[in-house]
Amino acid sequence: MLIRRETSDDLAAVHAVTAAAFAKQGADPGTEVPVEATLVAELRESGAWLPPLSLVATDDEGGVVGHVLCTRGHVDEVPVAALGPLSVAPGHQRRGVGLALVHSVLGAADALGEPLVALLGSPAYYGRFGFRASTDYRILPPDPAWGPYFQVRPLAAYTPSVSGAFRYAEPFDRV
Repeated sequence: MLIRRETSDDLAAVHAVTAAAFAKQGADPGTEVPVEATLVAELRESGAWLPPLSLVATDDEGGVVGHVLCTRGHVDEVPVAALGPLSVAPGHQRRGVGLALVHSVLGAADALGEPLVALLGSPAYYGRFGFRASTDYRILPPDPAWGPYFQVRPLAAYTPSVSGAFRYAEPFDRV
């Protein structure tokens, strides 16, 4: 497996992987586009897209088997990275692809000087990467009902002054 930056040649494969990863159980493939696949397309068109933080995992033949992206979010007025969606093709799940993608995007975000990465996801899964409930850092989730599922991972540029209400890029509100 190779983790690399997404290129324009990957767009169709990223869409296919995202749609397959988030397809409803038992649904006919291609009949309903999952909201996550639509969200990736909308985020790409928005000004929030962070190309250096859009990564793919490829198999030995170069086919895209996973994708992760970060877009621009804000804690009050401080720019931060927002991770998601993370997508792994069903036939490659539980093989370390997601693990490699998250480690890679966190390293890239840190190298770019991002203060933190925020996400909405499973504490059991993302806790292994150092994510904790956002409220542990005095960062309020966009929806209080998200509770421990809205998490942040501080990076080297983080300071405790980064606190307040978190805001995702506009497509998250629309899609």
